[in-house]
Amino acid sequence: MLPVLGMLYAVALIDRTNLGIARAAGMDHDLHLDRGSRYSIVSFVYFIPYTILQFPSNVILRKVGVTNWLTFCVISWGAVQLAMGFVSSWIHLAVCRVLLGAFEAGFFPGLVFVITTWYTRHEVQKRLGAFYVISILIGGFSPIFAYVLTLLGGKQGIPAWAWIFIIEGAITILFGAISWFFIPEFPDQNKFLTKGETNVVLGRVEKDRGDSVPDTLTLKKMLLHLRDWKMWAFAIMYFCATVPAYAIGFFVTIILRSMGWSIANSLLLTAPPYIFAAATVMLFSWLSDKYKQRAIFIALQTGITLLGLFLTGFVDSPFVRYVGIFLTNGGSAGCIPGLLAYSANNTISHSKRAVSTAMVISFGGVGGIFATTVFRQSDFPRYIPGIYASIGCQLLLLACLTGTTIYFRLENLKVRQGCRIVGQGADFVYTL
Repeated sequence: MLPVLGMLYAVALIDRTNLGIARAAGMDHDLHLDRGSRYSIVSFVYFIPYTILQFPSNVILRKVGVTNWLTFCVISWGAVQLAMGFVSSWIHLAVCRVLLGAFEAGFFPGLVFVITTWYTRHEVQKRLGAFYVISILIGGFSPIFAYVLTLLGGKQGIPAWAWIFIIEGAITILFGAISWFFIPEFPDQNKFLTKGETNVVLGRVEKDRGDSVPDTLTLKKMLLHLRDWKMWAFAIMYFCATVPAYAIGFFVTIILRSMGWSIANSLLLTAPPYIFAAATVMLFSWLSDKYKQRAIFIALQTGITLLGLFLTGFVDSPFVRYVGIFLTNGGSAGCIPGLLAYSANNTISHSKRAVSTAMVISFGGVGGIFATTVFRQSDFPRYIPGIYASIGCQLLLLACLTGTTIYFRLENLKVRQGCRIVGQGADFVYTL
């Protein structure tokens, strides 16, 4: 299950963030993206439908079927990605980016929702980390692959940057068609386990958190879930973590170019920070599950992100700034599965998990909008306002994390004293 989902999410990340690579490969000149705020506009319009459509997507996921819905999403955005190779103006490119965001919206929240229903609370971060690592590693080497594709520039009269969209879009469509045979359903709807094996899975989940049997999501339940302040705290923290992650994804090649490296070297130097990020994601995911702690490791990774932002933003040495990119990417990438696990561990019932997962991840889309607007063309090459904004987000994340940790400790103390947590099972304790 995890390799298939990891591969598909890697494709999603590549298709979402290869805009910066294509820009460095000549799209900037051909579509005049260097004028005014055009590049920022083309970058952030993707996140409008991506943010809005995540919630309704999770609502219909069980009715439509996980396999059918995720396959439809992958093939559809692959077709849009391919079409981006034939646009003739930045406005056409922006329209394609809107469609890309619409079709990708249902994929990630649905994917995380499904994974969290299969595993117990202290197994889930390693699994989220595993599929995320697959996507990071593949996505990290995508600039090298994109560089190879740029060597096709001029073939059939097609510019180098367009070949990136065309070939990667075709690969996405192919992956989407093949994935239909492998994408899993929810545990109670799966078709690849025997009835006895399914009962073992459901029994483990029931013993751990008591929600193996799915409950129906109604409007009344939805409104009740949305009134839970903890869900909004998780969403804000996720927003804060994604801002530097998206900034690296969209601007790392451009930042490296500003340090004096050639286009080829800038593309090649993009990969190593992602290898480092993959290592940190798995290390912190393993530690977090082993010690059954979330907040302390999220805080450590946020500190790493802060250090990386300071080095990249305020040091003159290109080598030190490059080290800063390693730390920023590693810290922010590790926080993402950590926060998803933190949220999932402290959420009970399928209906609330559907709402919470969509809400939290949609705030990641808001983080993408924020990142693409605070890293402005006018601030090239250092992007200092964007660095300041990213630093502020990390401080806000730490403040929210402190608040939820204090609250969870107090509520767990009530359980140990025999008092029941309102709205939770009598024996349920929060994961700190």
